[in-house]
Amino acid sequence: MNRTELKDFLDQKVIEFNKPEFIESDPIQVPHLFTIKEDIEIAGFLAATIAWGKREMIIKNSHKMMELMGNSPYDFIMSHQPHHLDNLDGFVHRTFNSVDFSFFIKALKHIYTYHKGLENVFNQHQTNNSLQPAIHQLKKYFFEIDHPKRTTKHVSDPLKGSAAKRLNMWLRWMIRKDNAGVDFGIWKSISPSKLSCPLDVHSGNVARKLGLLTRKQNDAKALTELDTSLRELDANDPVKYDFALFGLGVFEGF
Repeated sequence: MNRTELKDFLDQKVIEFNKPEFIESDPIQVPHLFTIKEDIEIAGFLAATIAWGKREMIIKNSHKMMELMGNSPYDFIMSHQPHHLDNLDGFVHRTFNSVDFSFFIKALKHIYTYHKGLENVFNQHQTNNSLQPAIHQLKKYFFEIDHPKRTTKHVSDPLKGSAAKRLNMWLRWMIRKDNAGVDFGIWKSISPSKLSCPLDVHSGNVARKLGLLTRKQNDAKALTELDTSLRELDANDPVKYDFALFGLGVFEGF
């Protein structure tokens, strides 16, 4: 199909999948438990961090993380004492365990205390057309305090070749203005036009079949190529097509 037909097809798929029912089977349901901005962004960040593997387990373990923080993630992070982290012992999701979880809580407190919060990091380090350098900066801030070496693998770095799928998904949740009530759009200081599509096996395979992506690896270079293709379809809201690519791949086996 030509470019116009492809846009029409994908726009229709966005309408099909970008609706409230999507929340029920997606980790985005976890930040939807909250109304305070900082609770939403922290719950989203933690749920996105463990968003690999079976979706049922991702959702179950994300809810467990919230319970371990008393279902008040921002308050827990900012006011916790060292002995409170003992409650996290035994938590595990794949290779993310209680050691990692405990450090994430310390690192998030550091970012809110010394870097004015998560949104500020991205606002300060966004470029004219990308948030990937800001992800790199987030990782630098995250690990500028004493940390277990093992935990560094749980925050991706696009400037080292990663597609940073989970972080780009979380950024979509925070920044994209969504009339359907799925994405939050609570970060007003950053334009959705700068977002990158969360690139994984499903979205990558569908994008290749549709001619939006030629690179075979799902890495930072592939992400740049896909971003370019999606911005040609909608310069203001390119990552709305994540719903179409993901939905076609996961729900329709395209």
